[in-house]
Amino acid sequence: MLRCRGARIMATIPEQKKVGMVSLGCPKALVDSERILTRLRADGYAMSADYAGADVVLVNTCGFLDSAKEESLDAIGEAIAENGRVIVTGCMGEEADVIRARFPQVLAVTGAHQYEDVVEAVHEAAPPTQGPFIDLIPQPDVKLTPRHYSYLKISEGCNHSCAFCIIPDLRGKLASRRIDAVLREAEKLVAAGTKELLVISQDTSAYGVDTRHEERLWKGHPVRAHMTDLARELGQLDIGGGVPPWVRLHYVYPYPHVDAVIPLMAEGLLTPYLDIPFQHASPKVLRAMKRPANEAKMLDRLRSWREICPDIAVRSSFVVGFPGETEDDFRYLLDWLEQAQLDRVGAFRFEPVEGAQANALPDPVPEEVKEERYARIMEVTERISAAKLAAKVGKTIPVIIDEVGEPDEDGDIGATGRSQADAPEIDGQVFLRQVPETLGAGDIVEVRIEDADAHDLYGALR
Repeated sequence: MLRCRGARIMATIPEQKKVGMVSLGCPKALVDSERILTRLRADGYAMSADYAGADVVLVNTCGFLDSAKEESLDAIGEAIAENGRVIVTGCMGEEADVIRARFPQVLAVTGAHQYEDVVEAVHEAAPPTQGPFIDLIPQPDVKLTPRHYSYLKISEGCNHSCAFCIIPDLRGKLASRRIDAVLREAEKLVAAGTKELLVISQDTSAYGVDTRHEERLWKGHPVRAHMTDLARELGQLDIGGGVPPWVRLHYVYPYPHVDAVIPLMAEGLLTPYLDIPFQHASPKVLRAMKRPANEAKMLDRLRSWREICPDIAVRSSFVVGFPGETEDDFRYLLDWLEQAQLDRVGAFRFEPVEGAQANALPDPVPEEVKEERYARIMEVTERISAAKLAAKVGKTIPVIIDEVGEPDEDGDIGATGRSQADAPEIDGQVFLRQVPETLGAGDIVEVRIEDADAHDLYGALR
């Protein structure tokens, strides 16, 4: 039983010990789940389609917010109730005492990306009945995403000390992967059918800082462990016919060197999309958050990026109701958003996280004020999004197909995809009608946009 964001995937092999997996949290945790399951498959285990068929169940937890911790605890409780033999891993695994206090019957608890400890715990709980498959390729061949897109994790941990975040406590300081190892994995993913690579980490812009941007040989030439070198090399991969994959950069802090990747987008080597965690715009709130307060300069950079690459889509997330946030601070944020005209925006009400520095800050914002500000920011960002999407009506854009539906009563087939401005799970979609039966998930097609709303586009194949 593999469960991730509500999905269940079945892959059983007779007479093998079977492992169930519940994977919670962010894409980085999803990659961890893929690596754990790949290692277990190599050790002779099969995956179970349900709790009852599993010899042991793994719960990969999230511990970023208190609400996420409760979801993780609920998932552990469900697994125990349905199966009884449960191993806990992931970010909340750092709080083993909390987990064991509520569920003393769990078999083992390990922390984030402690792959060897998880595998050892599974071996103890359910010793494999078959030998390992030693010829398995060294990449995540157990995928919890569709075949046509894959998350490419380039580092672990983070060197920032944001007041609202405990990620460095959960996952440690920045630890970058070797550039040649990242590129080798990307190449194998593309060879296996991946059309879209989603580059993830806690801080993609800082990739290689901890290794002083160490150089490695790749295909006969040196490449640095640096975001720009990585982006350029990923853009040289080929999904067929000399076409590069869509390469999407997530969690990009706007350091100065980020400017260097914009021309790569204009050249078609990178998907024209940047996910930047701005969090706020008020200088006072940013200082309280212990984040860079360069919001005015950022507006100039956004204008410059759009001049170089007019199709660039910038998404971000913002926190409302941070301790000490005044009405003036919030209005500053709204004014900044009106000027920035970001393409995709997510907003979150501030939520205390156990162990975070922000919990000790004065002047907490009342819950009813948080709700009111959340409604206001969503109103502004939805209006901006609706206008931006309306401007696409009549244009023809590339779309990657995620799902093709069944024929309706009239025999028409519809499909769902995404534009280059849309990352899976978090952004909008493109809905198509009357597509041919030959269309499949992962196909990249040209779509003429016929209609739009505040979040999604509607069109037909050109």
